[in-house]
Formats: sequence, C-alpha cells, structure tokens
Amino acid sequence: MLRIEGLTKTYGEKKAVDELSLHIRPGEMLALVGPSGGGKSTLCQLIPRFYETTKGAITIDGQDIRDLTLDSIRRNIGIVQQDVFLFVGTIRDNIRYGRLDATDEEVIAAAKTASAHSFIMRLDNGYNTVLEGDGANLSQGQRQLLNIARAALSKAPILVLDEATSSVDTRTERHIEHGMDRLMKDRTTF
Repeated sequence: MLRIEGLTKTYGEKKAVDELSLHIRPGEMLALVGPSGGGKSTLCQLIPRFYETTKGAITIDGQDIRDLTLDSIRRNIGIVQQDVFLFVGTIRDNIRYGRLDATDEEVIAAAKTASAHSFIMRLDNGYNTVLEGDGANLSQGQRQLLNIARAALSKAPILVLDEATSSVDTRTERHIEHGMDRLMKDRTTF
C-alpha cells in the first residue's frame, strides 16, 4: 500500500503541496486533477524521491521511503513523465534502460505492451535503429511510446504517470493510452 500522510512540500515560502494525505491500495488507480501549479507534478516527483518532503511521510507497504535506498525505490516505481529522456543508442538499449538485465524477448514484449512494436518494426533498422540526441529522429509520440515500454519492462509494482499525453496529438494520444492501459494492469497507479 502507498500511503501519503500529512505531506507538505515548500519551495521557499510557497507551498506546492499542503498537508496531503492519501491511501492507495495495491492495484488501485488514483488520478489527481487540478490547475497548473496545483502541486500534481511536485507530488509525482516526491513519490520516487526526486525531491524530499518538507513535512509528512510517504510509505510503501509500511516503510518510509526515506529509509529505503534510492535504487530500491526506483526499481519499484515505474515513471512515465511528460518529458521523455532518451540517449544516443539503439531503440533496444533505450527500452532496456528500464531493466538493464532484460532479454531481447522481454524488450520486444514491453514494446508490444506499450503499442510501440509496430512503429519500431517500420523503421529501417527496427530495434537496432540508433537514436539521435534525446530521440530527435522520432516524433514526440514515438518517444513517449518508448518511455512507456521502458516502464513496462521495469515490472515495477507502482506506476507514476505525470501528464504523459499532454504534448501529443489526439491520434497519437489514443495509441499511448492503449499502451498505458496495458501498462497499468495489476499495478498501483498514481
């Protein structure tokens, strides 16, 4: 279970999150809706400890995340953010970044889960296509599908989605949503 108890995060004098408490059971999905600047992305950064809390606690199965190693936390939390980080290297290696010991078959299965396999196979070199800096030779939607494949490969039981479809067109958004639907199955999703 993911619990957030009395969570507050401030930046100087400004409170981004104020006394928030939530309980999310395994396999549940929780969606936060609100205006820009309302603290949604901040909360998505606090769960995997990209930021530290100002006050309050986040626990996973009763353990305060501050008592866990960053490696342990990040192996158990898959993250799909609006901004996708891809590195110069093959598509296969970029997906494998979600779990470095994954086999080629697992990479392909994750790409299929994310609805990325078909576009990858249309590329001249398929999974061996070398990406330019930050995936500049792919569309924003294709980059996001690789990001979803990476999260699928991680097999993390907790998933944090932060505006994962905000910068793509509606047709691409449907593909991404299909991939995310499969990705969220049986996972605690925030």
